[in-house]
Amino acid sequence: MRLLLVEDDRNLNRQIATALADAGYAVDKAFDGEDGQHLGESEPYDAVILDLGLPGIDGVSMLTNWRRAGRKMPVLILTARDRWSDKVQGFDAGADDYLAKPFHMEELLARIRALLRRATGHATSELVAGTIRLDTRSGRVTVDGLPIKLTSHEYRLLSYLMHHAGRIVSRGELTEHLYDQDFDRDSNTIEVFVGRLRKKLGVDLIQTIRGLGYLIDRPGAAETAK
Repeated sequence: MRLLLVEDDRNLNRQIATALADAGYAVDKAFDGEDGQHLGESEPYDAVILDLGLPGIDGVSMLTNWRRAGRKMPVLILTARDRWSDKVQGFDAGADDYLAKPFHMEELLARIRALLRRATGHATSELVAGTIRLDTRSGRVTVDGLPIKLTSHEYRLLSYLMHHAGRIVSRGELTEHLYDQDFDRDSNTIEVFVGRLRKKLGVDLIQTIRGLGYLIDRPGAAETAK
């Protein structure tokens, strides 16, 4: 999953970005309204963490512009403003959640997990496909109850496919959502990661849909199709 973090406090930006990366996310960073506005308009993010008090374009204006342009990614507002009127203004502009500073990093991570869960139609933090279980809270993946060790890129790939179970995901989409903007992207490497995942999981989970991409069936899909 790929996130955009727009926060002008460079120390806080670094702390949040590090925590998000450690939790398995690809993170793009912006430190002012102009860069944040551009990235939010031009890149396909799974969620955005947005400060309100930014130099240049303020957070509410930025969010209003995104929504008017049809950008639907979930947005968590992160701000030192704690007046109820500021919260209402943020929600009316199109925010999905609100977290006031100071905050505990674990709460921010939990709110991001919840936003991603709701955006992809999942009710709990544990994603299940056949005998595979992925706990988004701990980053733990198990097969038949046995833990499987994955690299960060393998985990991101599996997590994205499981979040979007039941939908064919193209290599291009995976490339856009698994790597940050500074990564040397090559959609051909997706095939390599899929091959590694299949070997490590040891089960027939990830289907290749020729000419289209990859698919993980939703739980119960096989029974429904009968």
